[in-house]
Amino acid sequence: MEKTVNGKQIDRALLVLGCPQVPIQTTAVLYIAGRLKKAGIKTVIAGTPSARLLVKYGDIDGHYIDEIKDLDMIIDAVAEKKESYPMCFVFIHNDAGISYAATMNSILGGVVYPVIFGSDAEKMSEMIDFDCEKITAVAAHNPKPLISAIDRVLKWDA
Repeated sequence: MEKTVNGKQIDRALLVLGCPQVPIQTTAVLYIAGRLKKAGIKTVIAGTPSARLLVKYGDIDGHYIDEIKDLDMIIDAVAEKKESYPMCFVFIHNDAGISYAATMNSILGGVVYPVIFGSDAEKMSEMIDFDCEKITAVAAHNPKPLISAIDRVLKWDA
């Protein structure tokens, strides 16, 4: 099976999670991870301790997530060229998320998709100053607007 998203051949993807303060973050993470897994793409989560636990317990049997790693450790590994990912999703609902996206964009060398949500999603989206295709929805509790935005931007080839 050819592993592609938006027509690009991808073997693995990194999903970067900051603080899970906004409820829909975990749902969106599991949705994207599930779609990637269905396309045959290995999914790696890098997150804060609480974000990692929410994903771990949300996917207790590992149906969608292949690996879960510490966010700071993954940033170091990518910066030191010990790990690389052709595709990265950075989940953003505050200024820290913007910083993570900018960091991943500068050190990764792959495609970075900012996934922007929450009540300030439009403001956060305007703060991103690097070239990328943004996934944005003003949503905090109901995941449907964000899932719709994800599907508008990503063309799932599987």
